[in-house]
Amino acid sequence: MTPTNPDLSIIIPVLDESEVLPDLLAHLEQVKSGEFHLETIVVDGGSRDGSAEIAAQLGARVIDAPRGRARQMNAGAMAAFGKTLYFLHSDTYPPKNFDQKIRDSIVPGRLAGCFRMRFDDGHPLLRFFAWCSRINLRICRGGDQSLFIDKELFESSGGFNTSYIIYEDSEFIGRLYDLTRFTIIADHVVTSARKYRDIGVWRLQFHFGMIHLKNFLGASPEQLSSYYSRNIAS
Repeated sequence: MTPTNPDLSIIIPVLDESEVLPDLLAHLEQVKSGEFHLETIVVDGGSRDGSAEIAAQLGARVIDAPRGRARQMNAGAMAAFGKTLYFLHSDTYPPKNFDQKIRDSIVPGRLAGCFRMRFDDGHPLLRFFAWCSRINLRICRGGDQSLFIDKELFESSGGFNTSYIIYEDSEFIGRLYDLTRFTIIADHVVTSARKYRDIGVWRLQFHFGMIHLKNFLGASPEQLSSYYSRNIAS
């Protein structure tokens, strides 16, 4: 049941994530502080593996949205009742008392932020990029660090740009740096390195670096998506 006037709305976009959703939802229950009213919204983009049904069985509120993380997260935000929104990937695990830490960080003038990040893999390159997540520069941001934001700021900012099939997190956070002082909480989320293990750490990081470079040089959302499809998704 959705709590009345929740303090925090956790928004999780999914597409065929039945293998990881149960662990994440159980983890959220274990590490929440218990001091706040929370709602968990799983936004399904057309899963065929029972992700939506599993999420509902485990107590999450499930809504459907057109496929694409930007569209799904915007839909979750529109459906949310919380004063603060917390966007979380399905394979990223917040720290203990994450809700308390987020609520303590939302203050006037500081209306958005994220956690530091660690990967569930000890590869030296991944450890280096995880270390960089403590640096408060937009180039060091990414969706795997999770994102919290005051709902009014989300609405006034226009939310995620649905032109971006990929890079939607970085594009949105880049705009937030111009709208508010961005907070980095000195605790870590732990995110899965499964894509790195599937593709190769050096190869995948090279392609992610190229996507950042292409965006910096003015590539369109369609060009970024095309590069991703050719070099990563395939």
